[in-house]
Amino acid sequence: MNVLKFGGSSVANPQNIEKVVQIIANASVNSPLIVVVSAFGKTTNKLIASAEQAAQNNANYLENYQEVERLHFEVIEKLVPENQQDEVKAYIASLFKQLKTLLEGCLLLNEITPKTLATISGFGELLSSYIIASIASKQLDVVYKDSRELIITSNAFDKAQVDYQLTNANCKEYFDKNKHQVTLLPGFIARTKEGKSTTLGRGGSDYSAAIYAAAVNADELQIWTDVSGMYTANPHMVKQAFPIPHISYQEAMELSHFGAKVIYPPTIQPVLEKEIPIRIKNTFEPENVGTLISKITENGKPVKGISHIENITLLTLEGSGMVGVSGISKRLFETLSTHNINVVLITQASSEHSICVGIYDEDAEKAALKINEAFAFEIERHKIDPIIVEQGLAIIALVGDKMRNHQGLSGQMFSSLGKNNVNIRAIAQGASEKNISAVINSSDAKKALNTLHEQFFEEKVKQLNLFVTGVGNVGERFLAQIHQQKKYLKEQLKLNVRVIGISNSKQMVFDEGGISLKSWKEQLHNGEASTLERFFERTKALNLRNSVFIDNTANQKVSEIYEHYLANNIGVVTCNKIACASELDNYKKLKYISRKYSVPFLFETNVGAGLPIIDTLKNLIASGDRVHKIQAVLSGSLNFVFNNFNENVSFHDVVQQAQEQGYTEPDPKIDLSGVDVARKILILARESGYDLELSDIENNSFLPEKSLETTNNDDFYASLTEFESHFQQVYKEAADKNCRLKYVAEFNDGKASVGLQHIPFDHPFYNLEGSDNIVLFFTDRYPVNPLQIKGAGAGAEVTASGIFADVIRIGNQ
Repeated sequence: MNVLKFGGSSVANPQNIEKVVQIIANASVNSPLIVVVSAFGKTTNKLIASAEQAAQNNANYLENYQEVERLHFEVIEKLVPENQQDEVKAYIASLFKQLKTLLEGCLLLNEITPKTLATISGFGELLSSYIIASIASKQLDVVYKDSRELIITSNAFDKAQVDYQLTNANCKEYFDKNKHQVTLLPGFIARTKEGKSTTLGRGGSDYSAAIYAAAVNADELQIWTDVSGMYTANPHMVKQAFPIPHISYQEAMELSHFGAKVIYPPTIQPVLEKEIPIRIKNTFEPENVGTLISKITENGKPVKGISHIENITLLTLEGSGMVGVSGISKRLFETLSTHNINVVLITQASSEHSICVGIYDEDAEKAALKINEAFAFEIERHKIDPIIVEQGLAIIALVGDKMRNHQGLSGQMFSSLGKNNVNIRAIAQGASEKNISAVINSSDAKKALNTLHEQFFEEKVKQLNLFVTGVGNVGERFLAQIHQQKKYLKEQLKLNVRVIGISNSKQMVFDEGGISLKSWKEQLHNGEASTLERFFERTKALNLRNSVFIDNTANQKVSEIYEHYLANNIGVVTCNKIACASELDNYKKLKYISRKYSVPFLFETNVGAGLPIIDTLKNLIASGDRVHKIQAVLSGSLNFVFNNFNENVSFHDVVQQAQEQGYTEPDPKIDLSGVDVARKILILARESGYDLELSDIENNSFLPEKSLETTNNDDFYASLTEFESHFQQVYKEAADKNCRLKYVAEFNDGKASVGLQHIPFDHPFYNLEGSDNIVLFFTDRYPVNPLQIKGAGAGAEVTASGIFADVIRIGNQ
């Protein structure tokens, strides 16, 4: 004999009920069945709401009742055979009449007792089971039986304790005589010896089914619900979660205790003793295997699942008066037990200086009051502090029978959480090592679950969540490169790179599931109004693991917000040089915050676009080398300009060509004034370990003063035309010496300068073509023949590739 239980979602409407009846019909071919059903979806919640409204003298208390009544009669009209409808309607009407009388009593008395509430909340199962039995009788040999005639409990009414001796005797007597192929019973409800209605707790229909399975020594207990088994994590919070094929009773109990809603925790106990397997099945995908719960499972991953509980309060009792004093723990837990406060988690310092317990938020106020009363004497004498209450917390737990045989799991757990800035308030681990629990902020729960799932269950594919500001030349090409390489990154580098947010100066768009890079322009065009602050707040609120802010702008205000991203554990990748060339204190602060929170701050493209200049310099310094001198051509735009400028072409036209091809900043004066190059040599000097300000860089500009004083591009270009003879003279002076013009940055033992130089034919810079950059590092290890890095140093495509490379660096960390 098998026992099948169907939850509220499985019987929520006529369409679902038809599926349930078909499942019962298929299963009854091979074995007699006991079928336990819950109330129709949300019915119990609505009945309890009606009762509470009535007790509060709310005139609308019958609205929920009437919704429930309409649904039940709708099901009868659609599914019950016509020749039975009058009889079924009459019986159901009589139940609703009783229910309405109870609700009117609550209204008259302005109160609701536990006994009345238990009676009212049990009506949902009485109604659903009778109706479904009538529907199934059309094609099956079905008998209806009221569970209150079989399951006997204590007088607790809510979460009543089962009297197994009487219950098992009742079940044996009934089922030994019962010859029907299917027996259909309501779950959740029971009665006392005196015949008063009780309930087995919310989720108690699972428990009812387990009680019957144990009583009749069933071959299997099947729990039919709306998911295909117990998942490795909550699939609503972790999209990559998947069903666990096989799990032990102990693992299932741990997971269900820590928030897995698929099965009610007490369900397992009755069948565990008789080693009756439990199978979790999906009513809407009955062909799926589901999850099998049994005594022994095959060898598999040491961690079977990750679960969590929300709405947790942490209570901490501490004080010097606790050390070495016996009975403190006893008094604490007696106080909580006396007032029916359930303890979810316990941890105690080895010094005995403090005890922490996790309870549900709803009990926090009462618990704090009663504990302070219990220890009033010690608190008054400052031996123990008043109870410390911390709310807004959640518990996450790793669960697995085989965890004790695998070293380093705790380290992996806490390391992965730490890297994503998930603060841990308390830790608990049993001696059996089947469960490692941590208390964290509720706001971090989703990020923590996804982080741990990625660590323990996914094929070591690391997810990076990008938030991109600036979609001009560089930004557009960066997104195109991400789109083009997405498959390669996942298959070859095990990186799942998703773009979650995109913004420009006016609009922004977010999609937690990842923005389609085929249509991001249309989505952004239809997006919401954007500001730097709003974009940051939305990014912060999503609180996704491995979040990275990408700045593709040259905007100072954008650079000023880096600090906020880094302090909230959001990495920063930028081609914007302003932050790293800002005041020394700000530069150092950004680097400090990056180290403090172990969050990446990468700016390879600040110097040399896609060339690995900064990364190479960092490796030199990290390995103990010391930089004495740097010589470099660091402006691809200026190199392009002076490689193409001669007596046959105007300076104005060459500069305009450089801008059109994306080699200059949007404001070309930044490049031509030398400010951009000064920032770059400043960054290299700082990364070499020298404390310099931008004002320390000697800037020998070749531009006329009037050009430097312009405030817009039109005026700037007009000034270039006006001073064409000046630029021709600059060119002629170099040509007369058989030299080329190069804008050179130099750093030598703490001093730096930038400016045009005449480069002779035998110099490494002489043949630097196009928009290429070159850097020469003279160090302890390279004193005479410098370390040389050379290549394309400007252009949107190579700059985008440099940003892309920084993203990959983060992924490989």
